[in-house]
Amino acid sequence: MADERMNDRPPVARRDFLLGAGTAVAAGLAPASAGSAEQSSAGPAPAAAAPEPDAFVTLTTPEAAFVVAAVDTIIPADELSPAGSDCGVAVFIDRQLGSAWGGGAKMYRSGPFLKGKPEQGYQLALTPREFFAAGIAAANEWTRKTYGRDFDLLPAAQRAEALKAMDEGTAQFANFSARAFFGQLLGITMAGFFSDPIYGGNRDKVSWKMLGFPGLPAIYADKIDAYRDKRYVAEPQSLADFS
Repeated sequence: MADERMNDRPPVARRDFLLGAGTAVAAGLAPASAGSAEQSSAGPAPAAAAPEPDAFVTLTTPEAAFVVAAVDTIIPADELSPAGSDCGVAVFIDRQLGSAWGGGAKMYRSGPFLKGKPEQGYQLALTPREFFAAGIAAANEWTRKTYGRDFDLLPAAQRAEALKAMDEGTAQFANFSARAFFGQLLGITMAGFFSDPIYGGNRDKVSWKMLGFPGLPAIYADKIDAYRDKRYVAEPQSLADFS
């Protein structure tokens, strides 16, 4: 079963973690081809955004409802940013799962699939798309048993409580690891919030503006010495600004 083979992720604080890790994540994400099994554990390889940013291309209606509710719970609207879906995070996740990466391109999938050590990364036969489909179905089944309704229909406080239970591994998914699912959900949510807007998330460069991240780091190489240990303020630049 998947919960016997998927490595657990340690509990993490959601909004605080997003803010604390933002600069590192924003700097680390860059366009790349679909990765191997080892690369997939670190996050998806970005895929270009479709022209219609709000039209889901692979998520079913129940899956899209779950993802929107989840990213809005992980990234709530506040004085720092709009809610996650308003920042394009749900669209980013949909695009990634509908990409070659989501289909398991270049992933080793011939088995055997055994429970691995944390440093061995993703060890399942499921593609990322299949993993999220199974995880969302298991999550909704658990919230129906626990709260009487699907995750996206829960009040905000219960959604946060449900995600915390998944994060801590106390949620009991049928034949699936709730903790592993939350770890992957959090990872792809972070990627969508901090990645280049060309991939559908970080709409209007909202997370970069929040962090003071100027965007494409290579174009600022000549300013490193002049601004060492000083704050550099500039309008963020994305890949789309140079295309």
